[in-house]
Order: sequence, then structure tokens, then C-alpha cells
Amino acid sequence: MKALCFTLLATLATLALPGHLSAKGPTTKIEVKGPGMATPIVITDADILQEFQVWAGPGTTSNEPQSLIIDWLKGSISEPSKELTRYDVSFYARVPESERLVYLVSYCYDPSAGEGYVYLPKSNVATIMHFNEGHWFFAWKRWDRVIRPLIEKFQTVPPHNPH
Repeated sequence: MKALCFTLLATLATLALPGHLSAKGPTTKIEVKGPGMATPIVITDADILQEFQVWAGPGTTSNEPQSLIIDWLKGSISEPSKELTRYDVSFYARVPESERLVYLVSYCYDPSAGEGYVYLPKSNVATIMHFNEGHWFFAWKRWDRVIRPLIEKFQTVPPHNPH
């Protein structure tokens, strides 16, 4: 019964996708914006993008245990401290002939714990559904190693945390 419900939900989600979003092109750009950054970080290096494909992970046909920028094996977690600086991470893909924003997550890093965290907002279900939206997860260590030095490089003003 559970498998039937999953299949039905997946089918309905696919049918609900606009036609131009159902053709899954490769991730073409990742953009990171946050407080204290004069300009966003824009990642277009094909070798890096290949590691963080937006159409991968639970709920997708690939179903990898580590993909996007999340370590899915660790499961969801409670919300990390609101004191941590939050960054918006936007994923762009060629869908099917033009590049467009297809997925957006929040990312923060706790230097004292040595852990990054990712939030999947519920608003993403129009383009891809991992069936985990609305939850926080541990970031994939590979993502932390790529993005942390870039954030430090692009950080022009120390971020101000509202709490």
C-alpha cells in the first residue's frame, strides 16, 4: 500500500509539472547570496556542478544517498541556531532550451560544530520533489569544503545576525 501511494504521488507530481520543467537538464549554475556579500558567489565550473546536480537524491530517479548539497544518510534534523548566518543557494538548469532557476535552498554553517546545514523549503515542489521539503538536513561535507572558502573570500562585511 505504501509503495502504491508513493507511485501515485510521484505520478501526480510529474503530471503537475509545467511542460517546460519536466525536461531535466544539467545544473548550469549555482548562486549563493547572503549578508555581508557585495556580490553573490556564482559557480559555473562544470567539474563542481557535476557533483551537485539538482535532479539527484531521494524522490528522484537517481535516488543517491548524497546529492544536491545534502547528506541524506544522516536524515533530517531540528532547526539549527538562528544565530548562524543563512545563505540562499539557487540552482539553475537548462530546461529545456534556456537556463532558469529550478531550485532554492537555505544553507548555514556552524564553525564550532564543524557542520553545515541545509533547509529545503516547501516552495520547491513545483520543480522537483524529494518528499523531504520543509526540513533541515546536514550539508554534504563535500559541499562544505567547496563553499566555505568561497564564502570567506566573498564576505566583504561581517554578517549581522538578527538574533
